[in-house]
Amino acid sequence: MEILLAIMTGILYAAGIYLILRRSLVKLIIGIVLLGNGVNLLIFLMGGLVKGRPPIIPEDAKHLEGLFADPVPQALILTAIVISFGLQSFAIVLIKRAYKVVKTDDIDAMNETDRI
Repeated sequence: MEILLAIMTGILYAAGIYLILRRSLVKLIIGIVLLGNGVNLLIFLMGGLVKGRPPIIPEDAKHLEGLFADPVPQALILTAIVISFGLQSFAIVLIKRAYKVVKTDDIDAMNETDRI
């Protein structure tokens, strides 16, 4: 299962970077979304995949023994999801406004309007 998720992380990274390098602003935002999802999946994999072992310390023990799920990466991912949603919302509104003003979503064409 970890191999499949590692391959999926690589695919998300590759697709995200490919779309970020395109000239369209819409593709740029989709690339950022894919790259963010790849990062979230990578952080989740760093915590380890353990099925059915919550990180709860019994009353008679001083520390956890054996394999257990690490809650810190899961909490970081939840925070990252909220932050990336805010970033995506802002970027979509910004692109919509830029398209209304310039009438194109091509990054090179937007640079040419600055020279006028």
